[in-house]
Amino acid sequence: MARITNEQMRNLIKVYFIMGSNNCQTEPTFVLEQAIKGGITIFQFREKGTGAYTGAEKYHFAKQLQAICKDNKIPFIVNDDIELALLLDADGVHIGQEDESAQAVRRKIGDKILGVSTHNLKEVEKAIAEGADYIGIGPIYTTKTKEDAQSAQGTVLIKEVRSMGIDIPIVGIGGITSGNTAPIIKSGADGVAVITDISLANDSKENARKLVKTINNLV
Repeated sequence: MARITNEQMRNLIKVYFIMGSNNCQTEPTFVLEQAIKGGITIFQFREKGTGAYTGAEKYHFAKQLQAICKDNKIPFIVNDDIELALLLDADGVHIGQEDESAQAVRRKIGDKILGVSTHNLKEVEKAIAEGADYIGIGPIYTTKTKEDAQSAQGTVLIKEVRSMGIDIPIVGIGGITSGNTAPIIKSGADGVAVITDISLANDSKENARKLVKTINNLV
């Protein structure tokens, strides 16, 4: 399998849904199915934090969600857990700055998709040099979903990266809804990543649809 191209990656990260069991108030499989019906373009399995599954339970839960993604041709990305990603033959991995290096992960996963969370220009350049296919920039707005989240930084870094002519695919993350998506895309991001705006929505399908519509009207 060849590495994904920038153009393919840009299209995939338009509406990037991230979820774990503790992000939902209703059955997670139903939430994911509804999000897919609403038009999400990629899914990240992020099972961490208070009350998250571990061990065999985590594996079986991931496998359930992966099956839904496969049936709907939605790429399935695993957050942080490289071993699980390889065991499941996931489509890719997303890592943060506190995890092992992108270079080390790239060696393990071969040509699978590799995403890296970044918070400053130095981290962006390092991620690119070490083989990232896309970068996550954030938190754009204040978020309570991630327990150790840094302070909101707005769209400053996205603009800085684009002003330097760096064309790596960028997804904005952190406190994003359809109502505050426009400044992120206008700053140069290719898509937005959301958790609670879909996972805790009264209508996950409708909220996903609103995000898709908003982005399609901007690009």
